[in-house]
Amino acid sequence: MSLTRYEPAHPRLQRSELAVPGSQPALFQKALDGEADYVFLDLEDAVAPADKEQARTNVIAGLLQHDWKARHKTVSVRVNGIDTHYMYRDVVDVVEQAGHRLDVVLVPKVGVPADVYLVDALLTQIEAARRIPHRIGIEVLIETALGMANVEAIAQASRRLEAMHFGVADFAASVHARTVSIGGLNPDYPGDQWHAALVRMVTACRAYGLRAIDGPYGDFKDPDGFRAAARRAAALGYEGKWAIHPSQVPLANEVFTPPPAELERARRILLALDEAARAGRGAAQLDGRMIDAASARMAQNIVAMAAAIRSSPPDPLSVPERGDVASSPSPEGRGGQGVRTPTTRA
Repeated sequence: MSLTRYEPAHPRLQRSELAVPGSQPALFQKALDGEADYVFLDLEDAVAPADKEQARTNVIAGLLQHDWKARHKTVSVRVNGIDTHYMYRDVVDVVEQAGHRLDVVLVPKVGVPADVYLVDALLTQIEAARRIPHRIGIEVLIETALGMANVEAIAQASRRLEAMHFGVADFAASVHARTVSIGGLNPDYPGDQWHAALVRMVTACRAYGLRAIDGPYGDFKDPDGFRAAARRAAALGYEGKWAIHPSQVPLANEVFTPPPAELERARRILLALDEAARAGRGAAQLDGRMIDAASARMAQNIVAMAAAIRSSPPDPLSVPERGDVASSPSPEGRGGQGVRTPTTRA
C-alpha cells in the first residue's frame, strides 16, 4: 500500500438523501419528521426561474425555524450553478443569514476544480466575516461530461470537499445518451449503461477520502427499480442514494444498511483472522474459503457502517479541519481553502 494517504472526509450518515424543493416550504416540516439521514433544500432544478428569489427566502427561513440538528439530520442547500446569476446570491444570502444552521453546500454541474474553489472562497470569506463557528462542507454533483472527464482533479479541489454525487439525468443529457428515463436502464444496452461512470466516480472518491452518493431514480412508483439501482450502487461502494419522494427514503435506508447475515459474516471474518494472527498465520479459512488481510479490510468497512448506524449521530456542525490536528485555524486559512493535500504514513 502506498505511503501516501488522503484523510477521509468528516463522517456523515448518508444512506438516504431527500430532495426538497425550496419553493415548497410546507414540505420542510415533513422532511424534518421523516426518516432521511440527509436533507437538501433545493434552489436549483426543482425551482422555476420565477420562484428562485422566494425559494431562497424560504430556505433561509427553513434553516432558522427548524431544528435539523436536534433531529440528527444533515441539512444541505443545493445552490444554482455557477454559470447562473442566481448562484452568488444563493451562497451569500443563505450563508450570511443562516450559515450557523447549515452543514453543507451542494454545488451542481461542477466541471473543473476552479468551480469548487469559487464556492470555497466565498464560504471562507463569509464564515470569517460572520464568525460562523463551524466549517461548512462542500459536496458536488458530477453530472456533465466535463465533470466526469475531470473527476479526479475535482476530488482534490478543496479541503472542504466531503462527497460527490452522480447526477444521472443531466449526465445522460450531456453525453447524449439514448434515454429519457432518470436512473433507469436502457433495454437496448447489455447491462447497466451507467456502470463505467459510477465506477470512475467512486474510485476518485475513495482515492481522495470522499463519500460517493448515487443520484435520483425518477420513477418513484417503481420501488423494485429503485431498489435494483440502489443495490448496484451499493455493490460498487456507494454509501447512499437520493430520494426524490419520501416513499424512496425507507428503500434507500434498507439497501444501504448492511443486512444481519452480511454483518455477522464480517464479524466472523475479523474474529477468524484475529485468531490466525495470534497463531502466527497471515491467512485463515472460514466456511471452506480462504480469507486474508484484504478480507479483513472489506469486513471492517461493513462493521464500521453498521456501527455508524447504531451509534448516536455526531454533532453535524462540529467539523474539524480535514487532515489537520484539531486546533484553532488561522483567519486566512479558516476554511481550509486550497487543494486537498495527502498525509504520509509513518
